[in-house]
Amino acid sequence: MIKDFLIINCTGSDDKLGLKINNNFFIHNLKSKNNETLVLTILNFLKKHKVNINHNFSIIVNNGPGSFSTIRVALAVAKGIEISKKTPLYGYKNTDLPQFNRINIEILISKKLIEKN
Repeated sequence: MIKDFLIINCTGSDDKLGLKINNNFFIHNLKSKNNETLVLTILNFLKKHKVNINHNFSIIVNNGPGSFSTIRVALAVAKGIEISKKTPLYGYKNTDLPQFNRINIEILISKKLIEKN
């Protein structure tokens, strides 16, 4: 069961990060279209909310459709976190998440519309 997670939604338009930790949910809008700042933005977002990434924490990433380069960067960052911190990694399709908010993300998880990568 996925309890605490970071969700990365980078498809090239309306990019966002979501974080569920200790029953709190936070959203960070990614204003910059610069793929090189994604890692730093994620690290700062996690640090701001005092997140401890371990095997009980999950990463969920949007697999598309969308901009090829932004999706590839997001997948690479998520895969790096998975490898370095031994976290479970899941993917979802953009069409399965009609609106980026806590309720829809939890529906996505409960209906098992995410796939283990």
